[in-house]
Amino acid sequence: MIISSSLNISTSTHRGDINDDDNFESSIAAEGYVINSVSAPLKLFTFERRLPNDDDVLIRIYYCGICHTDIHQWKNNWEHSNYPLVPGHEITGVVERVGSNVKRFRIGDRVGVGFIVDSCLSCKNCGNNLEQHCPDASYTCNGIERDKVTPTYGGYSNFITVKEHFVCKIPKNLPLDAAAPLLCAGITTYSPLREYNVGKSTRLGVIGLGGLGHMAVKFGVAMGAHVTVISRSRSKCFDAVKLGAKAFIYSKDEEKLKLADDSFDFIMDTTSVVHNVVAMMNMLAFKGVYCMVGASPKSVEIAPFFLIAKRPIITGSLIGGMKETQEMLDFCSKHEITCEIEKIEATPKQIQMAYDRILKSNIRFRFVLDIINAFK
Repeated sequence: MIISSSLNISTSTHRGDINDDDNFESSIAAEGYVINSVSAPLKLFTFERRLPNDDDVLIRIYYCGICHTDIHQWKNNWEHSNYPLVPGHEITGVVERVGSNVKRFRIGDRVGVGFIVDSCLSCKNCGNNLEQHCPDASYTCNGIERDKVTPTYGGYSNFITVKEHFVCKIPKNLPLDAAAPLLCAGITTYSPLREYNVGKSTRLGVIGLGGLGHMAVKFGVAMGAHVTVISRSRSKCFDAVKLGAKAFIYSKDEEKLKLADDSFDFIMDTTSVVHNVVAMMNMLAFKGVYCMVGASPKSVEIAPFFLIAKRPIITGSLIGGMKETQEMLDFCSKHEITCEIEKIEATPKQIQMAYDRILKSNIRFRFVLDIINAFK
């Protein structure tokens, strides 16, 4: 059974009729932007989204953030891109329909969807609220649903259907556009800060001040940490201070970098470009934590003596589970934290412009696509 809104959605049914009392498989016609190969441009794409099963939520997408991952998937940088590919995993919108067993959401609710849309919900990781580490997770785009047949298409589109468990509530005081990147950039940085109890006594270093880095600064400041930004761009100093950082280190100044050795209890490395990770690690204090959330393409060689002498924790983090993602959004609501964004029209030309600027690090700090005005 489907509880539907009064909004007009054109439907196509595989069998039966949408108004029948029986539960027939049916779908809606959706539109989005698709990439068909590593060298292909974005093109308009019409495809089908399933209407909600009993535990599903159908969402009309309002905004979708652009993540560097979208570019990696387009260019097959990680060698697991599946074409045709509709990118996008930083999604906010409004509930359009709900299945009969859905308890947490009603039509008209403001909601968000991040990097995953399903998992087995029965393995050890799922049981520990770490659904993102489920070996059978379904990713929001460039993935496959748990039927092992249906490809997942992402948020560069006007509708998405998601299992209730993987939908978050967007607090009323968070604007949907500036909240969209919280579903990836936000939770990616919030989760390790919480995991390692960053707080008032923590000396926190943040490497890079892009989409991820500026969120790490905002969270660190809200948690009471003493935050220092480490960047290869001198121009980021003003932004760092404006965001609440107490200090700034220009990473190309080797002398200043050396003076910072043994300075930080926790370093979050948010940059995805090749950089001197070992020099960054030297800034860790004894038993400090070095957490990589940016995916640098080059492997890191760490001297055994460094590990022996400092006893560091070298770790990484992948988004967060659903419980923690909702906790992050509620924390943002309490502290009035959103992402700093540039909102752009959702057209192939504008998206390509955004990709080009991201590759040149020319963005403060996240692009967000205006989806609601793109597909009418």
